[in-house]
Amino acid sequence: MVVGDFPIETDTLVIGAGPGGYVAAIRAAQLGQKVTIVEKGTLGGVCLNVGCIPSKALISAGHRYEHAKHSEDMGISAENVTVDFSKVQAWKGTVVKKLTGGVEGLLKGNKVDIVSGEAYFVDANSVRVMTENSAQTYTFKNAIIATGSTPIELPAFKYSKRVINSTGALALQEIPSSMVVIGGGYIGTELGGAYANFGTKVTILEGMDEILSGFEKQMSALVKRNLKKKGAEIITKASAKSVEETENGVVVTYEAKGEEQKVEADYVLVTVGRRPNTDELGLEQLGIKMSDRGVIEIDKQCRTSVSNIYAIGDIVQGPPLAHKASYEGKIAAEAIAGHSSEIDYLAIPAVVFSEPELASVGYTEKQAKDEGIDAAAAKFPFAANGRALSLNMTDGFMKLVTRKEDGLVIGAQIAGPGASDMIAELGLAIEAGMTAEDIAMTIHAHPTLGEITMEAAEVALGSPIHIIK
Repeated sequence: MVVGDFPIETDTLVIGAGPGGYVAAIRAAQLGQKVTIVEKGTLGGVCLNVGCIPSKALISAGHRYEHAKHSEDMGISAENVTVDFSKVQAWKGTVVKKLTGGVEGLLKGNKVDIVSGEAYFVDANSVRVMTENSAQTYTFKNAIIATGSTPIELPAFKYSKRVINSTGALALQEIPSSMVVIGGGYIGTELGGAYANFGTKVTILEGMDEILSGFEKQMSALVKRNLKKKGAEIITKASAKSVEETENGVVVTYEAKGEEQKVEADYVLVTVGRRPNTDELGLEQLGIKMSDRGVIEIDKQCRTSVSNIYAIGDIVQGPPLAHKASYEGKIAAEAIAGHSSEIDYLAIPAVVFSEPELASVGYTEKQAKDEGIDAAAAKFPFAANGRALSLNMTDGFMKLVTRKEDGLVIGAQIAGPGASDMIAELGLAIEAGMTAEDIAMTIHAHPTLGEITMEAAEVALGSPIHIIK
């Protein structure tokens, strides 16, 4: 007997239930569409299950441990501080479970049909969804592809028990005594920093001149200094060559300064980027245009070269950020509903949960000048803020980038505690077309880290109160 001979009809089919897919499905349902979402794994995708959320939980636990051990300068000391890592992992799991359960509740509450299985395009209006035991055809008017990405595996570093990716690093059942991290981007820096807080001897091998090369050097330098304080070794301009796996660890061979060297560790964590999940979907036979790397080409409404099929998130051009995927999901759903919504990435923030946190939105000073914008940068230090002092966390600064002719805010960079939360105000300022004067005239509560935004705006106006002009 053949299962699923009769096609099931839907208005909009969403493939992938990560932060792009489930948001797109909900928005499409809100706009009156009959929506079906297909997910081969767990609702919430990589971000909720093995990415953004569990990594931040691990980072938070590491901070608690670090603060418990090192708060003597505030008059607080503790003896015999220990970590039960199995409990840390169990707590992390409860956080993930709450959120994935919440996603399911939101989808069902918006009357989205949830289907488990792998989707394969038959033609531009139908897919075949397959499980181990069955197959079912779904027909649709429009489809949104939101299949996310997968960690890149280096040929010389095949994943194994001791050679792991970010998913493996989040699932470790013990705190390693040592770890080599290949790649000093945001994933490698965040996870390396988390384990360094737990006492792991971390060695970061980065091919570029600096770690976190997507951020200004004066920002990444603060992170580098803090990692070194925790005993981490950072080797830049380094090329990882090979790994020898033993029963209890690895020996990594790398080249730096023209010399081959070796480093031993319990594990090697490979974080050299991610590749889009666009294979095994049947996209080629539909004629959907893609780059050599499998990145799908889209227009301003997330529409692919096949007019009724849309693509969002890590499988399209741009940084692999969960909030970018969610934003694009809303645009695609609204475009399908006939709205004029279009993507605009100017005010999309980038955040690293390092120590200190880094956040950036809009133009950097260099980017503005490279594009011929006559811009100015105003800088205010965390060390001059009362709340930062009372938190005993004064490393960092905010830089506000404004257009000289009218003071329009076009960018901001923050390095410091709470940067991930503070960047939202600057994103809003850019989106709303606000000037430095608008921010300076907005009363900010005292004592808060948020005041730094107001203070930086006053620097931009040439009338700072809490630093000498």
